[in-house]
Amino acid sequence: MKILIVDDEPLARSELHFLAAEHPAVTTIFEAEGVMEADTIMNEKHPDLVFLDIKLGDGNGMALAKRWKRASFQPAVIFATAFDQYALDAFEADALDYILKPFDEDRINEAIDRILRLRGKGQETNKNYPTGQPNPRLSVTVEDRTMVILKAEICYLEAQGGNVYLHLTNSKEIVSRQTLTSLMEQLDAQHFLRVHRSYVVNLNQISELQPASNHTYELTMAEGSKVPVSRSFVADLKTAIGLH
Repeated sequence: MKILIVDDEPLARSELHFLAAEHPAVTTIFEAEGVMEADTIMNEKHPDLVFLDIKLGDGNGMALAKRWKRASFQPAVIFATAFDQYALDAFEADALDYILKPFDEDRINEAIDRILRLRGKGQETNKNYPTGQPNPRLSVTVEDRTMVILKAEICYLEAQGGNVYLHLTNSKEIVSRQTLTSLMEQLDAQHFLRVHRSYVVNLNQISELQPASNHTYELTMAEGSKVPVSRSFVADLKTAIGLH
């Protein structure tokens, strides 16, 4: 994997270079201190992934990322910055992650691993989705950072104790302080359905539906978990999965 680091602070570039170089999939790392140099490297070297700061000496990283969206070669972009107020703008630019300084080795490795997973599934990691189609990605606030995951990788969401647990198809989970309702606003109704006050399921991940007590039901998800269906949501669920 070829990586480009764009930051006008030499120490920040050096730190990120050191951390990224530890990942076994990284073969080449380029550095740029500004927009012009980044454009040159982009056109000549075609990096797979760009770690991009927002405030640069000769321009704005956000504007640069949005311009790259229209280019014939579109890299995966991860914003790596000291500013936390631009996360929503970053995802409008189709960024795949948003990492705050100071950098952490585990966080950098996690971001690179996510790009590798997307590439392994044949996804074009920074491709615009068609106009009128649901965004295939979900942005989730996790502690002091924002993660981006593919909606198709979500098995179900569970609200518990002030947190929302996103249970993924690989049996991992992500814990967020966002509300279930706020996350549902980013999910498309064609594939996700609320089946309980505390649960939202990916309809494509349902493997079995069984009756339970008091006219309730229980779902078995593809990865084996059991999810309760409360009475008030049974009719909607049956309609969604074609039961009458």
